[in-house]
Amino acid sequence: MAVYDYIIVGAGSAGSPLARGLSDDPQNRVLLIEAGPSSDRFWVNTPAGMAMLYFDREVNWNFYTEPMAKLHDRRMYWPRGKMLGGSSSLNGMIFIRGHRNDFDSWARLGNSGWGYDDVLPYFRKMERYEGGDDQYRGSYGPLHITDPVIKQNSSFDFISAATKTGIPFTEDMNGAVHDGVGFIQHNIDKGRRHSAYKAFVEPVLNRPNLTVQTKCEVQRVLFNGRVATGIEIVRDGRRETIHAAREVILSAGSLKSPQILMLSGVGSAAELKQHGIDLVHESPGVGQNLQDHFYIHTGYRSTPDSSYNANLSGLRKYWEGFRYLLTGHSYLALGSSQVAAFVKSRPEEEYADLQISFRPMSFKYFPDGTVAVDRHPGLGVSIYQLRPRTTGTVTLRSANPSDPGRYTPNFLTDADDVRAVIAGIRKVREIMSSEPIASRVTAEEVPGPSLRTDEQLYQYMQATGNSAHHQVGTCKMGSDPMAVVDDRLRVRGVERLRIVDASIMPHLTSGNTNAPTIMIGTKAVDLVLEDRLPRRSIAS
Repeated sequence: MAVYDYIIVGAGSAGSPLARGLSDDPQNRVLLIEAGPSSDRFWVNTPAGMAMLYFDREVNWNFYTEPMAKLHDRRMYWPRGKMLGGSSSLNGMIFIRGHRNDFDSWARLGNSGWGYDDVLPYFRKMERYEGGDDQYRGSYGPLHITDPVIKQNSSFDFISAATKTGIPFTEDMNGAVHDGVGFIQHNIDKGRRHSAYKAFVEPVLNRPNLTVQTKCEVQRVLFNGRVATGIEIVRDGRRETIHAAREVILSAGSLKSPQILMLSGVGSAAELKQHGIDLVHESPGVGQNLQDHFYIHTGYRSTPDSSYNANLSGLRKYWEGFRYLLTGHSYLALGSSQVAAFVKSRPEEEYADLQISFRPMSFKYFPDGTVAVDRHPGLGVSIYQLRPRTTGTVTLRSANPSDPGRYTPNFLTDADDVRAVIAGIRKVREIMSSEPIASRVTAEEVPGPSLRTDEQLYQYMQATGNSAHHQVGTCKMGSDPMAVVDDRLRVRGVERLRIVDASIMPHLTSGNTNAPTIMIGTKAVDLVLEDRLPRRSIAS
């Protein structure tokens, strides 16, 4: 009979640091379980290889939303990592913690211990920042954080142009000053992706008290009354039960964790009854409060020396591949964006509610979700709305764990969300028409100079708007009736069950969500150990 003290479901951005921290104590028997395979493959380790993984069904869940009425009934493609490292093995490797106010707001909502000053030590603890150690940054942690190995001249010019439009320069947006414009950092080490799994788990795989199992599809959490006792999985076509002597911890992400909860009998009674699932505990907030950063892409044709499109196509891409294999310093070693600007959509915002990301290359984004690098030189600039007012839902499609859930993000259903994104498009145009970046631009490709009015830009958003793949909030932390977990990440209404991933965020952070998700896993170690429960007696 398989028995562990702690069962962690999901070896991704939060599950990996959690497994590392819990297994630091040799008395803890820890199982880290993953639905997908190993992530040790060339295109995972190569930063520019993320495009090669976009539709890989072995390492990617390949989710789709429900049709969205405000976006011409489009179904939006939502890639999520399905391998060791989870989405940190699939994403653009951008490392942005978020604004101080994001976390202070979590604390003001009644979540003790989650304010900025509370979480800062965990951000410092988890990172090995090449810029060194100070009161904001850490340089002794497992996760390598680096600047881009190649900084294009056009990136410097974008920063200079942005400052001329009134955006202040920030040397380190993960340091004292978040809002402003500056270079982005990435979790890349010596030209290779440094996923959460590679950083936290791979170095300690020889620990006898840590077990990692792949290709295990979790069916449900098992309960004795309201006490979580283990999980049921399917592995190699066989159904198995694994017992937890202390706790079951879901770290399956904002789309999978609420689905597993509902399949296990924790959720809305009406939702569970519809699918014939016995109710263990009524928790109406499960799968609610889905939040994501709505994303709009703009693109510009540029002078040849401003873009590295040519280096990623034709014969040059083979030279880049050779240079990458030889030195690790090539365009294949870059993350998905080089520069970020955090700006307000209007003066009365307390802090930046828009993120503008610049990359010295351009691509076409097709309705089916595929992307292709442009053959002509170009520059890409994206806008993310950081604090959406709309929320969506994750609900069940069926009682079959192999069926994906129903994902309904409700994008563009709030007029103020629409206003903010339109303001972001106009701000991008202001920057790109300012020197010195303006001299590098030969034409605006998308949205295109003919689209000028708010209505025309709104129609462009409807036709092309996408997700930044920053889904959070579906098992939110709090004390209100819709809260799923408390501020120690324990699932309310049941025992010996926690959730440790981005689904517990009460609301989105200002920026890409991978860094705060890793922080959640790092902080959760202390919560679990401080609450250390006695081992249950498990009959054979």
